[in-house]
Amino acid sequence: MRLLLDTCTFLWMATGHRNLSDEARRLLVSADNEVLLSSISTWEIAIKNSLGRLPLPDEPARYVPKLRREHGVDALPLDEESTLYLGKLPDLHRDPFDRMLVCQAIVHGLVLLTPDTELTQYPVRARW
Repeated sequence: MRLLLDTCTFLWMATGHRNLSDEARRLLVSADNEVLLSSISTWEIAIKNSLGRLPLPDEPARYVPKLRREHGVDALPLDEESTLYLGKLPDLHRDPFDRMLVCQAIVHGLVLLTPDTELTQYPVRARW
């Protein structure tokens, strides 16, 4: 299975946070799964860090790639097809980062690993 991590899922995975569900933990450690982090999430992390809303032990440009490497998470760049899919989504969720993650998951046939049940209103495969 190809998993696309929600931003909070990536951060919780990297820090061993207790909010990570048992199923999410199982999926993340399974060698059968490819785990991806979108550039949308890295953008969200950088913005929230610069606004002081997400303190990190190092600057995002070093911290995020380091965590990805340590946890075997591949980068997923943002592509034109995914951005254009946004026009097909109904306006059910206000967070622009989450909406783009939904677009990427749909366009690329990925399973979105997210605790956000509001995102399941979209035609996206999601697990938690």
